Amino acid sequence: MANHKSSEKRIRQTKTKTLHNKYYAKTMRNAVRKLRATTDKAEATELLPKVQKMLDKLAKNNIIHKNKAANIKSSIALHVNSL
Repeated sequence: MANHKSSEKRIRQTKTKTLHNKYYAKTMRNAVRKLRATTDKAEATELLPKVQKMLDKLAKNNIIHKNKAANIKSSIALHVNSL
């Protein structure tokens, strides 16, 4: 149990930020999953910039690591080009 007011506040802040980060990380995973499941070239080409933008924003805000974002962007670009 927290012994100081500041540590109690820190616990509240951490809980809020964790919930926020989990939401955006899950949204990103669903978008990537949707793009990878797509077999239509036109639809995939339309989705690609949106997903890449989402990955860049999450990496910028340290929700995901920048190298992870780069790896995912690379793999989905390969997927879209192979369609």
